Amino acid sequence: MSRPQPLLSFEVDTSGQDTSLKHDDFDSEVRRSWHHYLPLCLLLFLMVAPYPSLLIVLVNHYLRTLDKPIAFVIHFLVIFTLKFLAFISLIVCVARDPGPVYFNASDQGPIDQREDMGFAEALMTMGNTDDDCSPDKFCRKCWVPKPERAHHCSICGRCVLKMDHHCPWLGAKCIGYRTYPAFVHFLTCITAFSAYVTTISISAVRWSFNNPLLVPDQATPVHELLLAAAGVIFTLVVGSFLVYHIYLITTNQTTVEALSPFLLLRYIPPLPASMKLSDPPMEEELSYSQRRVVRDAHRFVRMYDIGWRRNWAQVFGWSKPRGWIYLLLIGGTGNGDGRSFPRNPRSQEMLSQLAARLEKDA
Repeated sequence: MSRPQPLLSFEVDTSGQDTSLKHDDFDSEVRRSWHHYLPLCLLLFLMVAPYPSLLIVLVNHYLRTLDKPIAFVIHFLVIFTLKFLAFISLIVCVARDPGPVYFNASDQGPIDQREDMGFAEALMTMGNTDDDCSPDKFCRKCWVPKPERAHHCSICGRCVLKMDHHCPWLGAKCIGYRTYPAFVHFLTCITAFSAYVTTISISAVRWSFNNPLLVPDQATPVHELLLAAAGVIFTLVVGSFLVYHIYLITTNQTTVEALSPFLLLRYIPPLPASMKLSDPPMEEELSYSQRRVVRDAHRFVRMYDIGWRRNWAQVFGWSKPRGWIYLLLIGGTGNGDGRSFPRNPRSQEMLSQLAARLEKDA
């Protein structure tokens, strides 16, 4: 990928070629090599690897040994339904753009249907803001308007709306505003699948050890043990990520915001000129005591926490018509346009207190 060009250039091109900026120049990503897709291939392998053992356990234990066809059908349907839903959400995460930042902000339609925004419109959009502390600005790396809660991914080489994190397991793509519900849905389905497989495998292992003479195949208990061990590992690993993201949704944070306390500096009111700091101030400009103040404030200041019910509805779009269908299939779709978000009513007061403490410790 060529280096991004600035929006304004005073160099004269005498080649006669069209050098006007196009939409693709702003949202283009770094071209990925084949090795970027290795983690995704490994993920797909891990998702389908348990099925031969699962079929052996279901057939030998529930059909041949216990003679319970109803239990066999129930377990079969639950297992394949959870994995089918996991594959759907995985496809959404890999195939869908996580959140383009370059579109007409005056268009109030769905984000997927908006038209591209011209350079003059971008300047007008950036200038017409009523919030003096608004973090809206141009990204200094990819030269596009940077909306609220958008971040630049240095690996993808672009800005992403409400960026949560960069995930190498999904084809080296970012998780953003348009893919975060599907990502949480994927974690939920994988955790539920792993826990369910663990439960039926441990139950089958206990029965096999208590009735060794009735086991029709000596290899079946081995498959049951392997499935139980793998299920416990994946339930704990993926489940821990799921619990963490449940916490982030409940407090209306992204992973970037939760792990980057100095992002609060983008929102604090202007500090006195006598402090000789940038506007907004940079982390490296602060003293040690001021950095401690920001870190301490980060534990309590929740910029976008508007109550756990509204936080969950904002992420998954529960208020939309037929929203439960999207929620069941791919985790839903977020409310709003992904560029502006309602803020905690007490956030401005807490930011003013943070600014006062920074001025005091100067």
